[in-house]
Amino acid sequence: MPLTDAQILELEELLKLQKIDLLNEGLTRFNDLTNPNYKVLYNAITTQKWGYDDKGKPKLLKGYAGAVLEGGTRSGKTWSGVDTIIYLTTIKHKKEGCSINIYRETYNEFKTTLYDDFKTRLDDFGLDNPFHRAKEVKSFRIGKSTVNFLGDGKFGGACDYAFFNEVMFIEHKVFMQVVIRCRYFWWMDFNPCFTDHWVFNSVIPRPDVIWIKTTFLDNPYVTPNALNETLNTEPWESGTYQVTPEGELLYKGKPIDDANQPPINLKNANQNTIDEFFWKVFGLGLRGAMKGVIFEQLEWIEKFPDMEYIYANDFGFTNDPNAFGKYTEDEHNIWVELLIYKPIDTPEELALGYEALGVEKDRIIACDSSDKYSGEKGTVEMVRGLNNLGYKNAFKISKTKDVMYWIASVKKKKLHVVKNHLWKAVKKERENYKFKEINGILINQPIDKHNHFFDKLRYGHIAWNSKPKTHVTTQSLSDMGIDY
Repeated sequence: MPLTDAQILELEELLKLQKIDLLNEGLTRFNDLTNPNYKVLYNAITTQKWGYDDKGKPKLLKGYAGAVLEGGTRSGKTWSGVDTIIYLTTIKHKKEGCSINIYRETYNEFKTTLYDDFKTRLDDFGLDNPFHRAKEVKSFRIGKSTVNFLGDGKFGGACDYAFFNEVMFIEHKVFMQVVIRCRYFWWMDFNPCFTDHWVFNSVIPRPDVIWIKTTFLDNPYVTPNALNETLNTEPWESGTYQVTPEGELLYKGKPIDDANQPPINLKNANQNTIDEFFWKVFGLGLRGAMKGVIFEQLEWIEKFPDMEYIYANDFGFTNDPNAFGKYTEDEHNIWVELLIYKPIDTPEELALGYEALGVEKDRIIACDSSDKYSGEKGTVEMVRGLNNLGYKNAFKISKTKDVMYWIASVKKKKLHVVKNHLWKAVKKERENYKFKEINGILINQPIDKHNHFFDKLRYGHIAWNSKPKTHVTTQSLSDMGIDY
């Protein structure tokens, strides 16, 4: 006998309640379908134990203070974060409630990301859903708990838990201000679109932080479409290359580069869907250079060529490195060698570095035109100090044309860099020195970060292609056959 309409509605409601019960049970009881990111967060939170030291100050006695979820797209990092918030508010702190702050670079980014995640997941768990009632939600409640969305560099007040969503774009100072106000536990997630970041250097290595790295293949609930679209970007034939635990791609036991390429993925090539950057970062979850890197290509060489050369120096103090080295070029090529890469505060200390390297005192040294010692009259004491210490041809370059003019000029030639003991500093800068991006569109303006070596390179190029200051007489550019 067929079911009546009322019976069908009742059955649908029972099935919905059964689904909610299963979801709630899945927050504390795991199986093969539980996302590994959620397991890490749940175990870190439930095994954490706070106490007091011998002076009566709060101390983490057991477990972790925070967690880092690193990985590719659709690996379930953010979804696991949302489920963790539901666990905290509906189970762990159901009676007394808690406060949870969620951070992104800007508040508006929540509207295209976490808004939809919460809208879906609150419905799944049968919870009150403000995202159906309002276009903008800056704060909402789950039971007795409060969840706040914060962006645009705002720290917010003290909270019990903090979640940094896509932390690659959040400033370190924001993180520091938040965690000292966070009472119990914090976590962060990100796609590894940079190769150098404060998270890698000062968060992941901490013994009180647990770290997990996942890809879309670790997500048992990845949708067929997401799986297909991600696999469509793979540039090489599957199974022909290896990924090391350190994140290096190998083919026939050697790093993949222009000269050592695995067989191309013919299916993806024929349908024109290959995207090497997307596959590395969002597919494999590797730390890769951001789209928009300024100097995409350079050639590593064993030694500086036997040609006439000058020196160039970008001053760096305290936290910024002083970048110094050799420079030369011809009609089609530029050759550079980095010789110093560390903060140097005084001309005396810099001169000692020059002496140790055997820098000739009559050689041209093209220097930054501004530094921390610049006064109201624009006097550069670092350059003056070098002149007084015998480096008479050290001079500040004249920035008569903008940065982009000289970057474009450099990019017209093939760049060769000596692979010496400082080559990793150059590699890191090349992978992270990029153009600014506004609303997903790259603009023709570089971000003033990760550019110390490349500023030094630019100063050398300016000096080589411009008339030097009048005090540069001993080693003139005309002696090198350069027209100015």
